[in-house]
Amino acid sequence: MISQLLDIVTSAAILYAIAVGLLLVFGVLKIINFAHGGLMTLGGYAALVTTQFGLNPWLAIPAAALVGAVVGMVIERVVVRPLYVRPLDAILATWGLGIIIGQLITIGFGRGVQFVQSPLSGTLEILGEGYSQYRLVLVLIAAALGLALSLLLHGTRLGLDTRAVIMNEDLARGLGINSTLVRFITFAIGSGLAAVAGALITPLSSVDPNMGVPWLVNAFMLVLVSGASLVSLLVACLVLGGAQVLISSLVSPVLGGITIAVLAAIILRVRPAGFARG
Repeated sequence: MISQLLDIVTSAAILYAIAVGLLLVFGVLKIINFAHGGLMTLGGYAALVTTQFGLNPWLAIPAAALVGAVVGMVIERVVVRPLYVRPLDAILATWGLGIIIGQLITIGFGRGVQFVQSPLSGTLEILGEGYSQYRLVLVLIAAALGLALSLLLHGTRLGLDTRAVIMNEDLARGLGINSTLVRFITFAIGSGLAAVAGALITPLSSVDPNMGVPWLVNAFMLVLVSGASLVSLLVACLVLGGAQVLISSLVSPVLGGITIAVLAAIILRVRPAGFARG
């Protein structure tokens, strides 16, 4: 029972870390960045390269953040910016970019599955049951990411400008806010968060050129039921991620794999605003 509860909490934390960058981009740019999976993969390979050079595995997190942010800057400036007024085209373009990123990684690293050294091994005993220390630390990391992003949005001038753009971009521009710069910085941060998520999950699975793709659909559905709210995203990850864990363990892993998508579709049908207020 304790192990299952911890699985729910840690799975929710992993989903939160994966989806938060996508949520940020969706909230400000009003598009779904389907290159998110490719950026996650870049983060995974940043972690792989970091450990191959014999560096401290924890350095994979800042390395992934840097790689993701820089690539995000290029993507926003060259591909996404001209398509803001054509959101459907932007979605298709980012989907294609995700495929391109995967192919470039295949050229550079091959198609083989590789493994990354975990920065923390062993188990911690909780109420008489041993549980992975690394998965428990991921809960703290996800909480730190959410708190840092919340402080950025509510405690800085950039956050004030960002929230203004989210609420009413035309009015924000009329007040002198450079919405183009806000979009640029937001996309870079969202891309960096995607790469960080990729680096975080690699010690739990493996690294391959398509590692980010399976996570993309679940992240997409979680963002849809969350609107642009960090709190709503947390609720969605706990509820839908918890349901996925329970169905996977009690019924079937195959059914568990589609749980989030199915439940999100039902929630949006009943309540179009999802878990967001309103």
